[in-house]
Amino acid sequence: MKVKVNRDSCIGCGACAAICDEVFEIDDEGLSITKKEVVEEDKKQEVQDAADSCPTGAIEVE
Repeated sequence: MKVKVNRDSCIGCGACAAICDEVFEIDDEGLSITKKEVVEEDKKQEVQDAADSCPTGAIEVE
């Protein structure tokens, strides 16, 4: 599974990092970034939960 954050849409609320800190973190600019773009199968549900929790829909999952 691939995941990325659209930084133009991100508001840095931190929900994604709170749900799945192995994949997401808040950077020095206060916006979310992915620690890795390709996510292992066992993290799929956490990543999807983070995407579903994003208030701006900034997380793209393929």
